[in-house]
Amino acid sequence: MPTVHGTDAAEVADAAVAGSWSGLPGSVTLALAYRPEASAASLMFRIKPGPYDTDSLTEFLTDLHDEVGVDKITLIWDNLPSHKSKAMTAWIATQCDWLVVERLPGYAHDINPIEMVWGTIKTVELANLCPDTIDEAHAAAESGLNRIGSSYDLCFAFLAHTGLSP
Repeated sequence: MPTVHGTDAAEVADAAVAGSWSGLPGSVTLALAYRPEASAASLMFRIKPGPYDTDSLTEFLTDLHDEVGVDKITLIWDNLPSHKSKAMTAWIATQCDWLVVERLPGYAHDINPIEMVWGTIKTVELANLCPDTIDEAHAAAESGLNRIGSSYDLCFAFLAHTGLSP
């Protein structure tokens, strides 16, 4: 499994908004991570072939915890079925020493900063893209994720747009 890609991960912690997307023959899961005092922000992600399931999501969350290196993470999550499955709920219950999960209301795309990440990538890197290979689509998506992840201001703009704050 590839590592979690991100920027300034050691400086970011405490709150993360995570999401997953499947649209190609692969899947992306990512987390926007923020310090509560707004001193740092980062986008961390993993792209993998095939869909995410409980095992791959728990591995991503465990790697996220290891990468950011903090004692506690509050995860703000949408209601994707894999995020609230029985297996995921059971796993989360075993991680209560470091993981707190807060759920967004159903159909709350307007208060989910992850939706703004996808929207930005779709209008910049993936706009009018007609790749000859899946690798070209993968590279374009990864380029967009890296662009967003390298911008503290952009990561916070997504959060500010939702009305949420770190």
